[in-house]
Amino acid sequence: MKKKKRPGFPGIYKSVLCVFTAFVLLDTFLIQHAYSTAASDTDSAAAVVSTVSSSGSAAAAADTAASTPNDATTTDDSYSDGNITIKLTTCRENDTNIYVADVTLSSAEYLNTVLADGTYGRNITEKTSAIADEANAILAVNGDYYGAQQSGYVIRNGVLYRSTVSDDDQEDLVIDESGDFSIVTEGSTTAQALLDAGAQQVLSFGPALIENGEIAVSEDEEVGKAMTSNPRTAIGQIDSLHYVFVVSDGRTSASEGLSLSELASFMQSLGCKTAYNLDGGGSSTMVFNGTVINQPTTNGSTISERKVSDIVSIGY
Repeated sequence: MKKKKRPGFPGIYKSVLCVFTAFVLLDTFLIQHAYSTAASDTDSAAAVVSTVSSSGSAAAAADTAASTPNDATTTDDSYSDGNITIKLTTCRENDTNIYVADVTLSSAEYLNTVLADGTYGRNITEKTSAIADEANAILAVNGDYYGAQQSGYVIRNGVLYRSTVSDDDQEDLVIDESGDFSIVTEGSTTAQALLDAGAQQVLSFGPALIENGEIAVSEDEEVGKAMTSNPRTAIGQIDSLHYVFVVSDGRTSASEGLSLSELASFMQSLGCKTAYNLDGGGSSTMVFNGTVINQPTTNGSTISERKVSDIVSIGY
């Protein structure tokens, strides 16, 4: 009788390597790692690498989590109360359907970000509409999908969650206590310095689309991000407490999608002084009063929302 041949070192090595590779892939893309719940006070913020700004804006954000005012006037494409005014329009440019929400606020406290499942971590995701519903958001778009990256500054509602630099040239959007937008590069400052200066939100995706009213991208500069036409999400500031939230459909026969330069030109046409590109593709989603306004798709074959790690929202 022949003895069974025992697996040699090469076979064992291959088996171990396969198991390790599978674990790394699962850990990177599927296994959830909750690092902290969204902080509403200094104690929970300090549990991560977080520091709440001296303004106490995180507590203020929690205080404004009340329901929509009873005196609000709402239609299919508009919302208005004493603090928030939103008007939706749909445009058709470059063979693309573009959805625009023009927003005017009485205070920056109504412009917020929300984490999926109220938790900062890796692979913690929900659909944009689900996060918006849980936050009672009137208007929401997907954010920068911070959870898909291992680095890049993350400040949300005055709380610092991640301070590792993605790249020295990485352009981030900073929203300060007054609700004003500005663009910084991560190599030029630290996340803590931004927080100390009053940053309420820092979004790390990009690139910047408009700075000082001028287009900040060119066709050559967008190659690294994606020079092709795609679904896109962007936010821009027109004036003090006056913003636009923009989402374009793409990758379908009905809507081709926009290049970054086309998106920048469109944001400039709306009067933006500062505008910033957020996560796009299958993530691009706009929700208004609980309804998904656009047609989100990843590959053009199925109209459905992609789960994301965060949103930018308007609400109480």
